[in-house]
Order: sequence, then structure tokens, then C-alpha cells
Amino acid sequence: MKKAPKNFEEALKRLETLTESMQNADLPLEDALAAYQEGSQLVKYCRDKLAQAEQKLHILDSDGLIQEYTPDEQ
Repeated sequence: MKKAPKNFEEALKRLETLTESMQNADLPLEDALAAYQEGSQLVKYCRDKLAQAEQKLHILDSDGLIQEYTPDEQ
């Protein structure tokens, strides 16, 4: 990855740019491979960010108070 994205949205935008460039039939093989590698790293980054966001979800308890969501709670 050229540089780490600042946030999820920036990573997603870069992924869209890479996807568009890889759809160009004139893209040299080396550039396509580099774009694919960067895209794979960005996908991992996005998945990690989504997992972190999921862990931070809040749920309402029976009293209407917000509590931190943890996957261990039932």
C-alpha cells in the first residue's frame, strides 16, 4: 500500500479508483499486479475497520440505557 489510509472512507475511495484502473485493458501487467496487491491490502484494512466498528456498537438495555456491545454478552 502506498500509504495507510486516514480512514475507512478514504480506503474505500482508493479501492474504487484501483478497480476502475484495473478495468482498463491497456494497463500494463506490472501495474495491474501492483494495483491488485494494494487493493488486497485495502480490503483487509476495510474489513478490520468494520470489525472494530462492530465491536463498538451500542445496544439498549431494558432500562433504555446505552451499553457498550461486546460479542461475549448474551
